[in-house]
Amino acid sequence: MTKPVPFDQAKLDRLMDKAGLDVLVVTSKHNIQYLLGGYRFFFFDFMDAIGVSRYLPVLIYPKGRPDQAAYFGNGLETYERQLDKFWPATVETKSWGTKDVIALAAAHLKKLGTIRSIGVEMSFLPADAHAALRDAMPNCEIADALLPLERLRAVKTPEELALVKKASEGVVSSMLAVMENHGPGATKREMNEALRLEEIKRGLTFEYCLITVGASHNRSPSPDTWNKGELLSLDSGGNYKGYIGDLCRMAFLGEPDQELKDLLGEVEMIQQAARTPIKAGARGGDIYVESGKVWKSAPHHSIMHFCAHGMGMITHEAPRLTGTGPVPYPAYDEDLPLEEGMVISIETTLPHPKRGYVKLEDTVAVTKDGYEPYGDLGRGWNRGKI
Repeated sequence: MTKPVPFDQAKLDRLMDKAGLDVLVVTSKHNIQYLLGGYRFFFFDFMDAIGVSRYLPVLIYPKGRPDQAAYFGNGLETYERQLDKFWPATVETKSWGTKDVIALAAAHLKKLGTIRSIGVEMSFLPADAHAALRDAMPNCEIADALLPLERLRAVKTPEELALVKKASEGVVSSMLAVMENHGPGATKREMNEALRLEEIKRGLTFEYCLITVGASHNRSPSPDTWNKGELLSLDSGGNYKGYIGDLCRMAFLGEPDQELKDLLGEVEMIQQAARTPIKAGARGGDIYVESGKVWKSAPHHSIMHFCAHGMGMITHEAPRLTGTGPVPYPAYDEDLPLEEGMVISIETTLPHPKRGYVKLEDTVAVTKDGYEPYGDLGRGWNRGKI
């Protein structure tokens, strides 16, 4: 008996049809997880390299034929197979590298009949695997399937939104705990480690922390110390069951003076302006239009930076709202309507030359009539431990 497909099959089929793809060969861990309904192999959760090659999971999905889908995984995934974690009817877990898994995948593709075009993830398909697939399927066009796979994930289900919310709230509460429990003499490296432990304690996988203290704009963990009368910026990403919380909060050792209040106030005004147009049906680019109106009148607009981008299983995913942000990609969603269930990260940075790195980053989910903020606590000047 065929198991139910854990994603919107009709939507994926439409996206594949629009892209002219007959079959998908998916190899990224995030899209594998999405298409398998949340499965992620624990053994290679952090590292892919093993022996003389690397872990390369492969999921094959023929358009309109989930009954012919297949999953090819590592030999250790046999244990997961015994736990009945895979929905495709064909599952083989015996590969240990890139070439042997592609050989298994190609053998399955040849059983599917006439295939004109294969969609792959070019950024997640190693060169030797791509060459092996090309040799095995010489009469097929091999095209990038980034767009259809990304559009499939763009609108989150209620279950996915709950994971993003959990991740966001966990990151913020972890940052506030670090701020409250550290004071003069604490190093960036010590606070980075403390944040890692706080996020783990809340069930998250710690991914990174961009951290500054004092007037420095250097955001790497280092022996630099946080001292009385200085600010602290924590910008952290924590992962909960494959979904990322990515937010930034500020703290100060002592009582912030009026200049600091004004600087964070500038950032806050832009953050709030960016939220005003957000609702299902609104033009995606209007987030930049509304934030830009406030940004242009801000006293420090010449050194400020603003970015709004999609969030979910990866940072900077759909909706893609600008083509001029720090991470390069086309503004695909600038003139498209926002959809209920999309998740957007909003971030404004003011790298002041004397006072330091002042920033807020927030996460909101698009709703029918507006938005729902996730982890919206601690957005003012939090206090360190004196």
